[in-house]
Amino acid sequence: MTQPQATRGPAAAKAGRTEEVLRAFHEEDEVARAYDFGLLRRLWPFVRPHAGPLYLSLALLAVTGALSLVRPLLMKRALDAGAIARAPDVLVSTGITLADDVVVEQLLGFVQIYAMLLAGARAMAGLRAHVFRFLHGMRLGFFDRQPVGRLVTRVTNDTDAIGEAFASGALNAVGDLVRLVGIVVMMLALDWKLSLVAFAVLPPVALFVNWVRHGSRRAYRDIRTKTARLNAFLNEQVNGMTVVQAYGRERAAAAEFDDISVAYRDANFRSIRYEALLDAAIEMVSSACVALLLISVGVRPASVGTVVALIAYIRQFFEPISNLAQRYTLVQSAMTGAERVFQLLDTVEPDAPRRDDVPPGGSPDVALELDHVTFAYKPGVPVLHDVSLRARRGERIALVGATGSGKTSIASLLLRLYDTEEGAVRVFGADVRSLERGDLRRQFAVVPQDVYLFPGTIAGNVAVGDASPDRAKIERALEAVSALDLFRSREGGLDARVDERGANFSAGERQLVAFARALYRDPPILVLDEATASVDSDTEARLQRAVDTLMRGRTSIIIAHRLSTIRAVDRIVVMHKGRIAEQGTHDQLLARGGIYARLYALGFGRDAAAGG
Repeated sequence: MTQPQATRGPAAAKAGRTEEVLRAFHEEDEVARAYDFGLLRRLWPFVRPHAGPLYLSLALLAVTGALSLVRPLLMKRALDAGAIARAPDVLVSTGITLADDVVVEQLLGFVQIYAMLLAGARAMAGLRAHVFRFLHGMRLGFFDRQPVGRLVTRVTNDTDAIGEAFASGALNAVGDLVRLVGIVVMMLALDWKLSLVAFAVLPPVALFVNWVRHGSRRAYRDIRTKTARLNAFLNEQVNGMTVVQAYGRERAAAAEFDDISVAYRDANFRSIRYEALLDAAIEMVSSACVALLLISVGVRPASVGTVVALIAYIRQFFEPISNLAQRYTLVQSAMTGAERVFQLLDTVEPDAPRRDDVPPGGSPDVALELDHVTFAYKPGVPVLHDVSLRARRGERIALVGATGSGKTSIASLLLRLYDTEEGAVRVFGADVRSLERGDLRRQFAVVPQDVYLFPGTIAGNVAVGDASPDRAKIERALEAVSALDLFRSREGGLDARVDERGANFSAGERQLVAFARALYRDPPILVLDEATASVDSDTEARLQRAVDTLMRGRTSIIIAHRLSTIRAVDRIVVMHKGRIAEQGTHDQLLARGGIYARLYALGFGRDAAAGG
């Protein structure tokens, strides 16, 4: 039996809240187990155009690795042939050679790192651009189900995690492996018996590293999941800050954020724990190998130079292993980021392409047509039922009805933001499925209720989508909607700065920009989606003049809740529960005494009275 909330302890309450947070933020499915080589194969097409610097970097890794292997041999020569044999000239020549070796190695190392960084930065720029283009090509329904913060994480954090493998030198692991092989060969050549004794502790190290590898992959995968959830929560809270503060949800939001933040912190702690364990284990084993070597020398003597060289090689041997351990965590982070990026790219919800198998069936004299259309956002839950609607060229049609009756869904189908389940949607006689997406949407201008302005300038927002904006055309569009004087009076005029989402403009000013944007585009079809529903009466008067100008000579679909926006239409279509319930002129529908008459009496009548 569920314990009542009032009697639950703090721990139980917190656990319940955490469970709610996890449900609310759409816990992602566990990323399928992937193999690093498979991910590397998928990353290669982005690296291949920049393979020149990468190949140079890998070649220099082999050279610098070989130069590092020479140093212990020089030390052996200096001790055996120089110090012990008392040959100063050998010491001098060996010292000069050792200095030259170090200088050349470091210079080549600089070029190697620079080339690796160059290849990585260019490859990740290509991957990030590919993911961005991929998102633009997805169906709109995909974004209905995805938190914005999660998608932002894919393009930024996850891609950056892959790039970090280049920036941190993690791909130098290839050179580390080559050095390991070279060190083993050199040690066996110097004294194979002593070398085998020193290597006796390596099998347990290999097993331990393999255990850490699996745990580290799980930890970094968890970090990526928690990062996406954290970004999604922050995005929703910032966008909804007005509601949060208006309803006093600051404490509740802070508690939810704490739960998500603690989960993110714990995931990072697990990865740090694995990294610390690996570093400590490698240092311990390195010291144990040296100790075993010294003990063996007591049983089987060797020259001082040989012992020093072997100790140097042991230290060199565990240096790349330590590097591999440190870089492995970065590689795991990169591979986890790659898993998540490619999981997104494997999503099979691309925006529907143009189809050649759609049978013709419309008339070019009909601007818009819905032919027995049934549509659902979720399978089995239709929002439109067998809807048929025609609009002649130049006809102005208003769609009215209660919220959720299907008005906006009709506009979305006309633009092919979604595809129908049954029936056909046609524009100027052509099925929308047979048209290229860009060609179809150039036929429309949409003025929504919630206008989105891009950061930039007023002029840039009016001419949005135009690679070469026409200044005179921008001014004519603003003048046509009675807004040119309004925006010229602002500091900066038409080049005034526009903040994110147009936050430094009023709702009415944003609407005027949207109307001017539609006029600038000058399409044959106009869709007004409750375009004057959120402005005051004075601003509405200015907007109404803009509406009249905008509709002149165009086929217009007006989705409205206010009478003032539908006074001048040719026909009113009343939607009710996803069906067309009535249609006709204002007077005809009032005389019929049906749904429209009730809507008019309840809402439109008050709107008319308020408007004088």
